[in-house]
Order: sequence, then structure tokens, then C-alpha cells
Amino acid sequence: MSEAIRIGIVGAGANTRLRHIPGFQAIDGVELRGVVNRSRESTTRAASEFGIPQPFGNWQELVASSDIDAVMIGTWPNMHCEITCAALVAGKHVLTEARMARSLDEARRMQAVARQYPDVVTQIVPSPLGLEHDSAVRRLIADGYLGELREVVVLGASPTFHDDTAPLHWRQDREISGVNTLALGILHEALIRWCPDPTRVFAQSGICKPHRPAGIDGRTQATVADSLQILTEIPTASGTARGMYHLSGVTLFGPGNQIHLYGSAGTLKATFGAAEEILIGQAGDSKLQRLEVPEQERGGWRVEEEFIAAIRGTEPIRFTDFATGVRYMEFTESVSLSVSANAPIELPLETATSS
Repeated sequence: MSEAIRIGIVGAGANTRLRHIPGFQAIDGVELRGVVNRSRESTTRAASEFGIPQPFGNWQELVASSDIDAVMIGTWPNMHCEITCAALVAGKHVLTEARMARSLDEARRMQAVARQYPDVVTQIVPSPLGLEHDSAVRRLIADGYLGELREVVVLGASPTFHDDTAPLHWRQDREISGVNTLALGILHEALIRWCPDPTRVFAQSGICKPHRPAGIDGRTQATVADSLQILTEIPTASGTARGMYHLSGVTLFGPGNQIHLYGSAGTLKATFGAAEEILIGQAGDSKLQRLEVPEQERGGWRVEEEFIAAIRGTEPIRFTDFATGVRYMEFTESVSLSVSANAPIELPLETATSS
């Protein structure tokens, strides 16, 4: 590999433009060398806008190029598995946008190929929820502030798809987005940083308005739920905690994204809005208090920095490695299976059966 780390971008969409490109450009010794988008016109525009010298004709050419050391995959989930596996075989480091893939089967394939190339760095763009307070929350839980976990509440209710006159969004298309539903993936990924994985899932879902104006490729049929409720069981030291999830894309004035942890000794409520806020309290307190974290201890978005540091061998991938990605993909898969079967699903799953 050359002294500079040369990045090729596959899919210069909104998040790539907002976060990844500026993030890489801010790191010394990193060069954005190539880009490819959905069309030749959009590829040329992206190359011109960000000063990227090589617009490629397709992603296969970019992945195969000897002028590229690492690939940033900013496409929709339907392309993540294929591009990741090809890039790994070509010896490229891979940072892929979340969700990891469309299904658990694809995620496991990505992980299996990555294991064949242990010297190649792989990372998934993490859920941004909870990053600011993550170290402080982990320490609080480890110190026994909550006591034994009793209940978990996960809320992800917003009006994102309330307007049924809007064209079908790609996140409403299972063929593109896969089994993940609404904010389930990013909320669950944040949750399992703070508590164990569930061992049982029972879910129901519905689509309030299945027919939408034509969206991507003229499709009009919503195939991803816009209302989802889940019950879970979570193992604890002496028993089982209960979890409840409410996910909705059609809720006016809903609660937004939140995670509540209720324990035998204390409570933690995390709210993820324009600003991240953690409220905590224990028996005897008159009310919940904001968790105050010194500025120097706060986390935040450093995805591109972490990826480059891992390539240089100065730090490991913490947010988010492929093993963690497979964990949250197993959960989203189990939710899908439970909805289809109208029955509880036990975890872990031995095999992936939906796609």
C-alpha cells in the first residue's frame, strides 16, 4: 500500500456527502482518489464537486483499481454484500454504510469473507445514537447504578411516512432495504452496547398505506412495515428482563427515538433528538437528573478517523465491527421471522431463512 491511504467511494449519497467525504478530507495522509455513483452524470458531478480525480464507469472498475486502497460503500443496503465481498477479495479495506446488509444471510456472508482476509480492515458505519454518552453510560451500568435490569423500552415513532401522497421511499422497499424496519436497526444497535442481546422475540407489524405514488424504478407498493411492535426477553444475572419496542413511521407528534432502561436500583432514559440527553435516577431521588459528562469524556462521530486509524494499526474498530453488525442483523431478521410466523422466535438463530 502507498504511503497515503487512497479512498474510492461507491455511492456518493446524502450521508456520504454530509459526513464521510468531509471526514476523510480532514485526515492527513488520506486521498479521495475515485468515485462512482448510480449514473455517469451523477458520478461526474460528484467528482467535480469534491475534487476527486478519477470518476469510474462502474463499481467493479473502482474495486479492481490498483490506485485504490480502501472502499467506502455509500449505496443502499441491496448492494452492500456484493460490493463488500468483491472489495475484500481484491484486498481493499472496507467501510460500508449501515444497515450492514438486507438480511442475516448476506451479513454472515460478508463476515465469512472478511475472516478469510484478517489483514484487511472492515467497518460498518455505526448507529450515531448514544455515541456522545456511551462511555459514561457503560461505566454507570458497570458500577451497578441500575441494579439488575428489569425492563427495557425502545421508542422510534415519527411521522416520516405519514404523508401518503409522497413517492415510495427506498426504505419502504424490501428489495432495496431488506428486513430492517424504520429506525429498528440503529436503535437496537445502540441498545446492545448497554445491555445483553435478547433471547426471545415476538413481533407484529402492519403497513398503514401500502400503495404510494411511484418511487424508485416506478415502484408503488410499500413492502416494509410502517408500524411495528415487539416484545423481547433479555437474560439477566438471576432471571429475565422484558423489552418492549414501538416503531412507527406514521405517528404524528410521536416520541421520536428513545431508549429506557429500568433496573432494580435505578432508571436511565436516553432521548436522541437534536441533542442527545441522558436522564438518570434512583430510589429516593425526587426526579430524574441529567447525566453530566465532562467535555473531554464525551464521545461523538469519528467514524472516518477510526477507520483510517485501524488501517494504520493505531487503534481497533470499536464502532462498528462486522461481528456487531451480524448481531443486530440477527435481531432484525428474528423480528421479520416472528411477524411472518405470528409466533415467538428464539435466539440465537441457527440459519437465516429470509432475504
